[in-house]
Amino acid sequence: MGLPARRSASRSPGAAGPRRGVLQLLPLLLLLLRPGACGAAAQGEAEAPTLYLWKTGPWGRCMGDDCGPGGIQTRAVWCAHVEGWTTLHTNCKQAERPSHQQNCFKVCDWHKELYDWRLGPWNQCQPVISKSLEKPLECIKGEEGIQVREITCIQKEKDTPAEDIICEYFEPKPLLEQACLIPCQQDCIVSEFSAWSECSKTCGSGLQHRTRHVVAPPQFGGSGCPNLTEFQVCQSSPCEDEESMYSLHVGPWSSCSMPHSRQVRQARRRGKNKEREKDRGKGVKDPEARELIKKKRNRNRQNRQENKYWDIQIGYQTREVMCTNKTGKAADLSFCPQEKLPMTFQSCVITKECQVSEWSEWSPCSKTCHDAASPKGTRVRTRIIRQFPIGSEKECPELEEKEPCASQGDVVAPCATYGWRTTEWTECRVDPLLSQQDKRRGNQTALCGGGVQTREVYCVQANENLLSHLNTHKDKEESKYQSTSKSSAAPFLSITFEITASKPVDLKSCTGPVPNTTQLCHIPCPIECEVSPWSAWGPCTYENCNDQQGKKGFKLRKRRITNEPTGGSGGTGNCPHLLEAIPCEEPSCYEWKAVRLGDCEPDNGKECGPGTQVQEVVCINSDGEEVDRQLCRDAIFPIPVACYASCPKDCVLSMWSAWSSCSHTCSGKTTEGKQIRARSILAYAGEEGGAHCPNSSTLQEVRSCNEHPCTVYHWQTGPWGQCIEDTSVSSFNTTTTWNGEASCSIGMQTRKVICVRVNVGQVGPKKCPESLRPETVRPCLLPCRKDCILTPYSDWTSCPSSCKEGDSGVRKQSRHRVIIQLPANGGRDCTDPLYEEKVCEAPQVCQSYRWKTHKWRRCQLVPWSVRQASPGAQEGCGPGRQARAITCRKQDGGQAGIHECLWYAGPVPALTQACQIPCQDDCQFTSWSKFSSCNGDCGAVRTRKRTIVGKSKKKEKCKNSHLYPLIETQYCPCDKYNAQPVGNWSDCILPEGKVEVLLGVKTQGDTKECGQGYRYQAMACYDQNGRLVETSRCNSHGYIEEACIIPCPSDCKLSEWSNWSRCSKSCGSGVKVRSKWLREKPYNGGRPCPKLDHVNQAQVYEVVPCHSDCNQYIWVTEPWSICKVTFVNMRDNCGEGVQTRKVRCMQNTADGPSDHVEDYLCDPEEMPLGSRECKLPCPEDCVISEWGPWTQCTLPCNQNSFRQRSADPIRQPADEGRACPNAVEKEPCNLNKNCFHYDYNVTDWSTCQLSEKAVCGNGIKTRMLDCVRSDGKSVDLKYCEELGLEKNWPMNTSCVVECPVNCQLSDWSPWSECSQTCGLTGKMVRRRTVTQPFQGDGRPCPALMEQSKPCPVKPCYQWQYGQWSLCQVQDAQCGEGTRARNISCVVSDGSADDFSKVVDEEFCADIEPIIDGNKKMVLEETCTQPCPGDCYLKDWSSWSLCQLTCVNGEDLGFGGIQVRSRAVIIQELENQHLCPEQMLETKSCNDGQCYEYKWMASAWKGSSRTVWCQRSDGINVTDGRLKTWVYGVAAGAFVLLIFIVSMIYLACKKPKKPQRRQNNRLKPLTLAYDGDADM
Repeated sequence: MGLPARRSASRSPGAAGPRRGVLQLLPLLLLLLRPGACGAAAQGEAEAPTLYLWKTGPWGRCMGDDCGPGGIQTRAVWCAHVEGWTTLHTNCKQAERPSHQQNCFKVCDWHKELYDWRLGPWNQCQPVISKSLEKPLECIKGEEGIQVREITCIQKEKDTPAEDIICEYFEPKPLLEQACLIPCQQDCIVSEFSAWSECSKTCGSGLQHRTRHVVAPPQFGGSGCPNLTEFQVCQSSPCEDEESMYSLHVGPWSSCSMPHSRQVRQARRRGKNKEREKDRGKGVKDPEARELIKKKRNRNRQNRQENKYWDIQIGYQTREVMCTNKTGKAADLSFCPQEKLPMTFQSCVITKECQVSEWSEWSPCSKTCHDAASPKGTRVRTRIIRQFPIGSEKECPELEEKEPCASQGDVVAPCATYGWRTTEWTECRVDPLLSQQDKRRGNQTALCGGGVQTREVYCVQANENLLSHLNTHKDKEESKYQSTSKSSAAPFLSITFEITASKPVDLKSCTGPVPNTTQLCHIPCPIECEVSPWSAWGPCTYENCNDQQGKKGFKLRKRRITNEPTGGSGGTGNCPHLLEAIPCEEPSCYEWKAVRLGDCEPDNGKECGPGTQVQEVVCINSDGEEVDRQLCRDAIFPIPVACYASCPKDCVLSMWSAWSSCSHTCSGKTTEGKQIRARSILAYAGEEGGAHCPNSSTLQEVRSCNEHPCTVYHWQTGPWGQCIEDTSVSSFNTTTTWNGEASCSIGMQTRKVICVRVNVGQVGPKKCPESLRPETVRPCLLPCRKDCILTPYSDWTSCPSSCKEGDSGVRKQSRHRVIIQLPANGGRDCTDPLYEEKVCEAPQVCQSYRWKTHKWRRCQLVPWSVRQASPGAQEGCGPGRQARAITCRKQDGGQAGIHECLWYAGPVPALTQACQIPCQDDCQFTSWSKFSSCNGDCGAVRTRKRTIVGKSKKKEKCKNSHLYPLIETQYCPCDKYNAQPVGNWSDCILPEGKVEVLLGVKTQGDTKECGQGYRYQAMACYDQNGRLVETSRCNSHGYIEEACIIPCPSDCKLSEWSNWSRCSKSCGSGVKVRSKWLREKPYNGGRPCPKLDHVNQAQVYEVVPCHSDCNQYIWVTEPWSICKVTFVNMRDNCGEGVQTRKVRCMQNTADGPSDHVEDYLCDPEEMPLGSRECKLPCPEDCVISEWGPWTQCTLPCNQNSFRQRSADPIRQPADEGRACPNAVEKEPCNLNKNCFHYDYNVTDWSTCQLSEKAVCGNGIKTRMLDCVRSDGKSVDLKYCEELGLEKNWPMNTSCVVECPVNCQLSDWSPWSECSQTCGLTGKMVRRRTVTQPFQGDGRPCPALMEQSKPCPVKPCYQWQYGQWSLCQVQDAQCGEGTRARNISCVVSDGSADDFSKVVDEEFCADIEPIIDGNKKMVLEETCTQPCPGDCYLKDWSSWSLCQLTCVNGEDLGFGGIQVRSRAVIIQELENQHLCPEQMLETKSCNDGQCYEYKWMASAWKGSSRTVWCQRSDGINVTDGRLKTWVYGVAAGAFVLLIFIVSMIYLACKKPKKPQRRQNNRLKPLTLAYDGDADM
């Protein structure tokens, strides 16, 4: 037996059902448990290979070329042993092999639009079984549950189910189940009882009742509501007459029926006969009359066609009139004697339901292009009304249906996309950044540095070109050809074409972030030329050493440019002259310069006596630079200098000192330049044989210097002129870059150069050196000419609709364009207008529609067959109903479709009305006339009249003016009005003035932000009855106006900068300071002050490093005087003594020390000695020279190293004299005494320095390099430079001073619509936004970004229902009657506490008659007047407050619920069995609240107190009196108490034990007390 067979055998018991029991399985089990059973089983299995099974993997992804159901998916299929390992396919049964491939639905992205999950509603919350077994004793919050829902994947178009895998491709399957809460049971809660009603009978025994209503309905399985009514027997005085047991009862009207068809046919035939008779009469008329008749016929035919929409059929309805006993049983009419019985018939309109046509086809999609980002379009389908409803409560269904759609088709063009474009930035302007006090506001031409610039933003169609290229192939080719021809022209032209391609469109079309319209910019500041000091005057040299002509030359002095100028904003870019010349005679270009004098060599080889000194010379040029000696071949070589080598005992003189600096720079009539040199006596001669010393006058020599006259000349240059195009290089017309600037051609610039004599003025050019004349012409860049570029005009704005009421005047449409490139460098100006407007074409008259009502048809009575049974009925007269046709007309009277009037013409006029065909006994009158006019006086009356017509004039009853008045009067309205202000004052509003600004460039002060404005308060106008009326009645324009001031902002005011202080150091780097003082603090939102000094809050400092030249002032010494011996040996004139010299502080110049200055200007530490001890040698002694300079100490300083100086013997000693000493002195090198280290030192950075013409922006920070000696003293930089020390520090760096950008605001928006359409509290608002936030020390943004002002007060008119009348049953005591109410026009001021006051209906003439959101006015409705003895339902109570399901004041999320109820009223106890059930109705609501209930008790009064249950909003929901009995009470009283208490239904229950706080559950209501009142 094979495995499949066994499987089926093992399954058979389940399949067979209950017939095979457990007993049948026992033999099989015993067989398996027998020894050897396993072997038998194995033997059986060996017959078929059942150890191998087919296994399958999961289905793979659906593959295929096409989307939809044509896809294929595969899976792996393999054969496996039962133990899990894979084996060959042949081991498994091939017949059982599962398929490895199946068809599937291939999902593509566009299926997302076609398929979606449909979510079913959550079903009811079901308790969780495991949780319900553990229910707590008392419910606190509720019971946990689970709710499930159905979720299916559907194809949206056909609304058919699809496979889940399709929807899962786009979105995971939503949750099928969720946890939920089954709240605790909530019992019904009722209010306390009302007061007892009056007795139902005025005499005898009656009933009185009291009722209550349901406050909260029972929910979640709570207890039902108790009886809402309580009644008790009441006794009045005995009845004198016998009580009437019968009442006349009127039944409801039957449904409206058509008259019998035979009667209808007869009526038709009668009508046709009449028409024929009329036509016969007309036949005799003339052709004109015939034409008129024809037109009338056509009109009637048209009316009949229009009237097909209504198909009014007038039928009749009847009702039953019966006499009833007070027990409710019917009795014969004779028991209800009455003069006039109620009508049992009336005409009516056959009810017709609204009928509409089938839906039309869907319209094309409103969106005809493709764009995934933007919203979908819509498509519409409509249907029309075939039959309007007549007498039906149901409105017609919707006639238009819309749904979103996307355009379908093979080639759908992409949608137009829009993007922001910007114009060119305007020129950079600094003036908006200036503070109020800045003096530079007056002259803004030279300002530079940081500024602001603006641009305009406009919106264009971004893919306009793309859309325009989606045309025919021919268009593409043409555009291709045009673009190539354009690109072959100048590249600038093609750019121009590209720029001008897009026209501006409405700004609302662009949605992305708006590009910024303001940015900071920078105007380069001019760097003014800085020059070095003048050099010393050079020697007399030829003007041109290569062309040495004539005997005239020039002495020159020069200076160099230390800082190159740049011609930024307001800068000249010019330097002062760099060369000055003095004419001179005997010029030479090269000369010998003595460098050193050699030793004195005595003549003839002698050891002493007269001799010569040879000068060591070099050849120098006119600039003092050493050159090749050959160049001095024409110069006079210096001859040797005569000298004297002293012999022993000779007088010894010192060497000549250097020539002093020249006393004058030039020589004139009163001035002559002189130089002096001197020498002194070192030793006197002996008396015997020695050469004596010369006179003192010969110890000093004077020579002339700077003999040239004081006439200095120089070339003076004017500013460079404008760059003018140079026609000689016009071929250079392509754009190139020169010095980093784009230029289109090269031009030429010229300037004026003149020769000027200092302190005199212009002289002839020959006075100045011609070869050094500056250039007068130079090439320059001509920047590219930029033409004005405009966008094309935008499309014309649409002409405004002419349908707006009260809209008069000429209508215009406009278009505009935007300047996107301003003209520059001589380009074409923007002369074309930016704005155009034209008068709109005369618009078609806007059609308005009106209902045209036609004549009422004849009055249609109830068929005589129905009426004739009624007593007093007459065949041809009585009440009936008549219909009329209505048609739709244009305002000019032309025909219009009925649907136009349904949309535009207001409510449909009445189609039928009750009518009366007067009988012979009836009174007939004309219609009321209009009321007469009022004469305006208060208390006057106006009247209207009517008259009796026909036979009624003769009837006495018709002349009864009480029954049939012929005149009606009413009081005229009084016109007394008073105005009074209402509400608060508006903000202070400035007068609106438009500022014309080019390209939207705004600067401070363009728009007035402060000054005198006005504030407004609304005025309300009331009549003498306190009713609000139009403000024009009070001769008011609606406002009180009052002048007000918006204070102008005042910026922080500082003083001007003080002068710079002197440099803090006379040598090296120091600092100099300047400061500003606070003059006035800012107020009203002015610019804040900069950060003030911490110590002194009123000062702003600026500190910059400065450098003082260490050689600016120097000590100058004269030669030492002769040594004055203290104890003079008159014989020898020698010995020890003192010598002195003059030491002066002098200003150093390029020509040497010049003027004597105060000593404090020179470094006192460096001051040379003015006196010293000396030794005057005796005549026979050796004489040595002055000490030479000390040698340099080797660095680093070290005591082991030495420096030395030496002196030379000048006179050898005589035989007996002192020998010459060793003339060398040595001393160790001691640090900071005679040996110094030097190092560079860098100062701190200065504050950020701006140009004087800048407010902010890019500046420069500087620092100084100092040479500092090891003892800390600053010295001349040359000491460090000589050592070749490294100096890698940058001396200046760029920095930025933040610009004080004032807050910039947009213009005020237009005033909004009024927040209220009428009333006192309406407001209009306008807003502005920050277009540029403030930066740095700019003026901050004001807080007031929104302004409001009150709207003019308008009365609020609306229609309002009056109260329902009592139920009126015509000519009977009970049954079905009618109740009516009217509508009136009321006025209010729109506030909640203003009770509407009734006014004339004409004020509501323009208001659509809608009350409580419902267009359908219900002014009459049927009602039921109960008969005496009937048990009936009271009217519905009003809806309760919206109540939430809560625990501990927390909403559980079940939504709010409201309830109303109807109580049962019993009039006779015997009729209780006929009473209907009391009714309860609930509805869901929003804005609910949580309510709690608690017991309340009054104070004890004797042995009793009142206990009641109260809701948290203060409503009592129960009423009962519990008494504590102190002593025994009579049994009868106890029984009575039980009876009274059992009639009371309470909403609260006695707590069994004190409640814990966490168990604060609402107690359920019980139906009654258990009767145990003893406590």
